[in-house]
Amino acid sequence: MATGFFWDERCFWHSGGNFTFLLPVGGLVQPAVGAGLPENPETKRRLKNLMEVTGLWRELDTRGAAPATEADLLRVHTADYVEAFRAMAAEGGGELGLRAPFGPDGYDIACLSAGLAKEALFATLRGEVENAYALSRPPGHHCLPDFPNGFCLLNNIAIAVEAAFDAGMLERVAVLDWDVHHGNGTEAIFYDRDDVLTISLHQERNYPYDTGDTGQRGTGAGEGFNINVPLPPGGGHTCYLEAMERIVLPALTAYEPDAIVVACGFDASGVDPLSRMMASSGTFRAMTEMMLEAASDLCEGRLVLVHEGGYSEAHVPFCGHAVMEALSGSAIRAADPLDSRITAQQPGARFDAFCSALIGEMAADLGY
Repeated sequence: MATGFFWDERCFWHSGGNFTFLLPVGGLVQPAVGAGLPENPETKRRLKNLMEVTGLWRELDTRGAAPATEADLLRVHTADYVEAFRAMAAEGGGELGLRAPFGPDGYDIACLSAGLAKEALFATLRGEVENAYALSRPPGHHCLPDFPNGFCLLNNIAIAVEAAFDAGMLERVAVLDWDVHHGNGTEAIFYDRDDVLTISLHQERNYPYDTGDTGQRGTGAGEGFNINVPLPPGGGHTCYLEAMERIVLPALTAYEPDAIVVACGFDASGVDPLSRMMASSGTFRAMTEMMLEAASDLCEGRLVLVHEGGYSEAHVPFCGHAVMEALSGSAIRAADPLDSRITAQQPGARFDAFCSALIGEMAADLGY
């Protein structure tokens, strides 16, 4: 079996409205030529294109998917929200929430994005592919049941997970979010449940500013099944891998999920405009290798990655290619032209020691 890669050209056509970076055009904000929201199609399209050029694309089981259905959406989102989203889309788009604008066909494209995540999970659980990657766009991990924010209009991973629960394909699942921003939407959806373990590695107080603290552990039946790992700005390769080794892997081992789903953002990259972290393409490759080993040990290799953020058109393709190299076991490599720069800018021993102590404190609080 090959690695599944789920994508659709229409997801590249999602429009983020008339923005210059994070500010709506108007007043004193001058429109930017050839720019808009940082969330744009080029990072994703260039990842696909790079794999076509290197030949890795031909080693994958490339597939499309049907859009998520209204029933799929309503397992996660409120009926009022779904109807308001659909109605605004019918009028050509707008902005229902915070930093989550959309243009024409925004509802249909968001349903397709969620459908890619759903089918990637289903195909993996059915044993049709060895593991899978969904090139979902728009992203999803910030979207709450009734409020879109942070470029996210539907919670793709939650929709996929709930559909798998409804189909009787899962009893418990772990969702690891290594997007640089806190996965507040996914956290909120599963916060009071013990059948989903949610773990978020993120830059502390990046976005949202008021979520993602270590003390937010879940409530009711879900108490202890939500883990936040806020990392200090500047934390690089060593910081991320230590957090994975000392917190993420022990948490997954203790939980013993039926499958692992990764919210795979590339915005912790050392050149991303929306973060201050220093991850390299090698960081993402190494974290993927860790997840492959964990999935092999814990859940018969059932591992699905769903694309989230990542806003450097130059670097996301190489970070994503590194992930796909690891996920598929391919010998094909795409030399990262930014690797030497990011490697040279990694924090030194003193900062690594600070990060290690911080991670150690978080691990001890969790009992690891």
